[in-house]
Amino acid sequence: MYTTAVGATWAGTHTFRAHRLHTPSAIEEAADVIANSDRVRAVGTRHSFNDIADGAAMISMLDIEPGLSLDTEARTVWVAGGTRYGELAVWLETHGYALRNMGSLPHISIAGAAATGTHGSGDTNGMLATSINSLELITASGEIARFDRSHPDFPGMAPSMGSLGVVTRVGLDIEPTYLVRQDLYGGLDWNIALRELDSVMAAGYSVSLFTTWDEPTISGVLVKSRVADGGHVPDTLFGARSVRHGDPELGALGDNRTVLGGVPGPWLERLPHFRLDATPSHGDEIQSEYFVSRPDAPSALAALLEIGEDIARPLIASELRSVAADDRWMSPASGRDSLAIHFTWRNEPDAVAAILPRIEAALAPFRARPHWGKAFAMEAESIRPLYPRMDDFIALVHRVDPTGKFRNHYTQRVLGIRNDELSLAQRHPPASR
Repeated sequence: MYTTAVGATWAGTHTFRAHRLHTPSAIEEAADVIANSDRVRAVGTRHSFNDIADGAAMISMLDIEPGLSLDTEARTVWVAGGTRYGELAVWLETHGYALRNMGSLPHISIAGAAATGTHGSGDTNGMLATSINSLELITASGEIARFDRSHPDFPGMAPSMGSLGVVTRVGLDIEPTYLVRQDLYGGLDWNIALRELDSVMAAGYSVSLFTTWDEPTISGVLVKSRVADGGHVPDTLFGARSVRHGDPELGALGDNRTVLGGVPGPWLERLPHFRLDATPSHGDEIQSEYFVSRPDAPSALAALLEIGEDIARPLIASELRSVAADDRWMSPASGRDSLAIHFTWRNEPDAVAAILPRIEAALAPFRARPHWGKAFAMEAESIRPLYPRMDDFIALVHRVDPTGKFRNHYTQRVLGIRNDELSLAQRHPPASR
């Protein structure tokens, strides 16, 4: 099944130029579509803010049934790649299991989050893709190949920006269910935050700092703690005051958020910032995000504070989160513990386009990497040196997709991937395991 009414991204920040959107209801149907397409790109829940999913034609796997399968001995769940995290989380909770980490939005698809380098938060929590232990992929020929962590190319397969094929199913690491509480603190002095950043980010299982960059204090410190971890929850945190359940500040945050105020609840109702049954974030917005190494983070934040008043003009809010290092070739946290610096902008494209080069210039000395699915001005020339395994990834793209079926303007502009980068002798597909 397909439609010519392709539409736009979730927040309307990009209108797709694709002439056709395929919406198969079975993996076999999807494989047939891909085998008979000259160019095609996978699109998920449309929560990206750029043209990463655009192409001559697109294919959505959202209509394919989740097909959930639990292996309690291996602590793995198999699930269709188009399944939303929130839907998987509800199913896992009913079976007594949980994910280690979730993103702010439970509305996003598993495969889409992995492809774009989406993450949650926590010093010991990696990108969402790091919990993937195996995956099935429809290749350019329409064949379904399966890979797991034992395959030498596996670290290059997520994130992959959709350049290797269309993910059909993934295996995810799981663990027994647990409870989480969210405690909010207000008014953290910027000087203290920069001096004690590592200690602040280690104050909970997951910590988020919220700022507008033009004020002397960080307006919010959100600490997510696993209840079983125990420990006293303080009334103040590095001088920031606690905002308790029932305080008016919590109500002012909106009713689309998960429960704050230190009230314990299931992991799936606390790790995300927003409820699955509500519209997440603001909805009418543009988002950007950059990753810097943890040792560089205080200096990088200080550099942004120098242009804080200009950042604040088109800004709704910024969030700072920690992400553990991983071995994924194209992960923004590849090889380094990172601080993710997130910006939610008002939907003012010209103003955002004007401020992004200034932010990127301020962060350039710290080798900042952009989030693949969000708005940024950087192009391949400046991005490619930031990834030590970039050449390996490009070689993998050419081996898996020698004719360029899954490439688009985004992969050319952002990754610089062209069909003529490798010799024909190097272009052979890997054997799956």
